[in-house]
Amino acid sequence: MTTGTIDFSVATSGRIESELCRQIVKIRLVRNITQAELAREAGVSLRTIGRLEQGKGVSLDTFIRVLIALNLQQHLKTLLPDPSVRPMERISSGGSERKRARRKTAEDQDADWKWDT
Repeated sequence: MTTGTIDFSVATSGRIESELCRQIVKIRLVRNITQAELAREAGVSLRTIGRLEQGKGVSLDTFIRVLIALNLQQHLKTLLPDPSVRPMERISSGGSERKRARRKTAEDQDADWKWDT
């Protein structure tokens, strides 16, 4: 699924939301599905579908329901990369997975940068 000419790396959240909503409209129309049919399949109101398609903001639950109704749920996996697939980090940590995050201390930051003397 290709989107318009949006550059996601610099786009605002509002612009990204707008583009995603436009894509949903395009997909619905290509599949010849009415808003009412999509609303019924997704288990949401017709008004909610209208709000989604206008980019007026809907819940994440609604967005996911609509993707499922359009049989696009397999694309959700590509939204967020699998954080466990980091071979170099795994090697340096002895194969264990990180259980919590912590901020670097000033001492840690100093340890990263050393001048050759």
